[in-house]
Amino acid sequence: MYHESVMLHECVEGLNIRPDGVYVDVTFGGGGHSKAILDKLGEKGKLYAFDQDPDAKKNANLIEDKRLVFIEANFRYIKKYLRLHGVKQVDGILADFGISSHQIDEPTRGFSTRFDGELDMRMNQKAEVSAYTVINKYPEEQLHKIFGMYGEIKNARTLAGAICSERMNQPINTTGELKAILEKYAPKFKEFRYFAQVFQAIRIEVNQELDVIQEFLEQTPELLRDTDSRLCIMTFHSLEDRLVKNYIKAGNFYGELQKDIVYGTVDKPLEAVSRKPIEASADELARNNRSRSAKLRIATLSK
Repeated sequence: MYHESVMLHECVEGLNIRPDGVYVDVTFGGGGHSKAILDKLGEKGKLYAFDQDPDAKKNANLIEDKRLVFIEANFRYIKKYLRLHGVKQVDGILADFGISSHQIDEPTRGFSTRFDGELDMRMNQKAEVSAYTVINKYPEEQLHKIFGMYGEIKNARTLAGAICSERMNQPINTTGELKAILEKYAPKFKEFRYFAQVFQAIRIEVNQELDVIQEFLEQTPELLRDTDSRLCIMTFHSLEDRLVKNYIKAGNFYGELQKDIVYGTVDKPLEAVSRKPIEASADELARNNRSRSAKLRIATLSK
């Protein structure tokens, strides 16, 4: 299986689909969510799906449905590409920020701590910066910052120094070579979590993931058609979820409400449909371990 879509039912229900509506799945991946959306759409409905991964494009090509338009691009450019297709407003937008099982399980992509492969981690295989670039070319201070901010590594400075010392002797080419260094600095009995945190930090940097999310979120209010239109976003770690939560709550990424000095009104474009995020059911948690950290937040335009 390419990828089991997390909270498939909850995501599709959250979109509140109109049969003749226009919807966007900004993270097509294996197409699980997109297929479920298409099943709910009528003949006049339309679905635009984004993904920059070549494997996702292959999956999209297998779906013979005129209502589906696949856009091979990063969703940070959502407004631009929808405009190119003559679309200014939509009835719902779905984003699943989880890395797909296929990408994790494919050793050559370098995403996984379980397999030895080249230091790559690029979602867009044409991108210049890879995990190799980050580990072998970035200055020590920049590595320290990335490990601390994106991986929340406690000994980030020490690790950055160790990597820089190692690469002076010879380049660090594979995930296995990187793990051999990490093993020396991982807390005892928490090695796997430490590896995952470091790999997460590198992946976020390579793909500019937090910048992409911010740029995307800022475009969504203008794209939603009305107060019945929905924005459904699923996150898989606290850094992503904090950005989404704050933007829905306050219209910025700090989470502080900005009030008009004269009128005292709050200027925020979105409002949450439910106060708390939706999490995977006990059945899904038992069936799919990757759903354990998922949080689904649903928002609509402020009235």
